Amino acid sequence: MSTRTFVTGIGALVAGLAMTATAMAQSVVKVDGSSTVQPVTSAIAESFEGKVRNVKVEVGTSGTGGGFKKFVRGEIDIANASRPIQAEEMEKAKAAGIEYVEVPIAFDALTVVVNPENKFVTQLTVAELKKMWEPAAKDVVKTWKDVNPAWPAEPLTLFGAGTDSGTFDYFTEAVMGKKGASRSDYTPSENDNTLVQGISRDVHALGYFGYSYFIHNQDKLRAVPIVNDKTGKAVAPSNESVADGTYVPLGRPVFIYVNRKSLERPEVRRFVEYYVGQGANQIKEEGFVPLPESAYAKALERVKNLEIGTAFGGHSAVGLGIDEMFSRPLVNEPVKKEEPKKDGK
Repeated sequence: MSTRTFVTGIGALVAGLAMTATAMAQSVVKVDGSSTVQPVTSAIAESFEGKVRNVKVEVGTSGTGGGFKKFVRGEIDIANASRPIQAEEMEKAKAAGIEYVEVPIAFDALTVVVNPENKFVTQLTVAELKKMWEPAAKDVVKTWKDVNPAWPAEPLTLFGAGTDSGTFDYFTEAVMGKKGASRSDYTPSENDNTLVQGISRDVHALGYFGYSYFIHNQDKLRAVPIVNDKTGKAVAPSNESVADGTYVPLGRPVFIYVNRKSLERPEVRRFVEYYVGQGANQIKEEGFVPLPESAYAKALERVKNLEIGTAFGGHSAVGLGIDEMFSRPLVNEPVKKEEPKKDGK
């Protein structure tokens, strides 16, 4: 072996060891959960990685419920969530010794969509949505005419969120009045892109998912305005209608939940502080309604002070206004939900 070959070999070995050392020095922040929140988190993670060396943010998508399952087992640092943490998840977190900081990041317009070739559905009432999606509709409501006699007797093909999705939980509670109450004979998926493809290929299809997925697929889908029960006016999903509270009951808050112990690691704390402090522009670009600056300031204080717990007591927040987001006390035990009173009593 020549001296030159030997030196070259040593140089390659040193370079390889340096690359290995750099890779080993890279810290990883693990995120999983909501497919609705994923595009925002991924975009902010990419921006963060461009400014901070040796930190990799891994963002998975297993649905809000799937993300919380990993979160309460301590497998991830951050859970993306399109609904608040639920009572059973709070109890599992407590049993596992997992404390968390709840960080609201935006409001979303849960959007009902049809194929653009559908010309007869110009608006929908909550009652019509319920008639389509309630458990009793299975094997009974099969055509559009079954929902509204003015519509054609064409097959009603439904696409919706899977049962591990926070979107499923929120939609069923907002429309049916009970979380998880849904017919089962529809095409479910935690992957919203799968729903987009299915609806765009079927002229008789209807489905629902987060507003950002509609924004990015407007050439393939048509959003259906929802009738506001109080005003009687049909309101289309938009940043403006969510912000002014007229798009009800399908306007909803979305979150990230951060493992308190993970926040002791500098890379996790830096990412979360960057997310809350710098993410508003990206949040808007992805089709969400950013919170007011004062709300992000409160969220940042919550992170810095390691304020643990949830403001929702283990329940969804149907009809919650942006101004209420930080006015509720944080709790670490599920709060019993008050049942609506009958006959005004």
